[in-house]
Amino acid sequence: MSEQPIEHQFSFADCEIKKEQSAYNGFFTINRYSLRHRLFAGGWSGVVERELFERGNAAGVLLYDVALDQVGVIEQFRIGAHRQEGSPWQFEVVAGIVEAGESPEQVAHRETQEEAGLTLQELHPIANYLVSGGGTDEQMALYCGLCDLSAGGGLHGLAGEHEDIKLHCLSYQAACAALDAGKFNNAALTMGLFWLQLHRDRLRGAMLK
Repeated sequence: MSEQPIEHQFSFADCEIKKEQSAYNGFFTINRYSLRHRLFAGGWSGVVERELFERGNAAGVLLYDVALDQVGVIEQFRIGAHRQEGSPWQFEVVAGIVEAGESPEQVAHRETQEEAGLTLQELHPIANYLVSGGGTDEQMALYCGLCDLSAGGGLHGLAGEHEDIKLHCLSYQAACAALDAGKFNNAALTMGLFWLQLHRDRLRGAMLK
């Protein structure tokens, strides 16, 4: 039996925003919405209130050196991890917010220079996903960025943005072992490494011909 591709039952027309007001406007923005939406069983929901952390679009890059078979991972302090066991420092992909007039690809190149001191050779799309659709509108365009990690490592980041970033260059095997051991509790990094496990042979075959 052939299966039909899955599609959404509802669209934007099936959600009605009654009221929008600012709840907080500082380093980040939070808005409060009163809304209703159609129900799967039929009819409409009652009016519900939701706060939304409005961060916008972002781009992230898993750094990979085909020739050395190495993965580049950055490490920095994150306030959101300060109650986590182990450490409030996170292992992550290079990432940044897409500013007005920028494309995600441009952000990927810019942030790789700022956070890792490296120049990307190629970009391979991995996914474009909502980070946590229940509470924020942040959407991540995630890539695998091919680069030269032979001179990688060191400290990076913009002092004016209070960035203190360390670049780690790991063998592919060491990166996968760290993932399996639960060392990487970051969604973009986890997703990127799962993608690399599926596509590594293709990338290496194309580059090393």
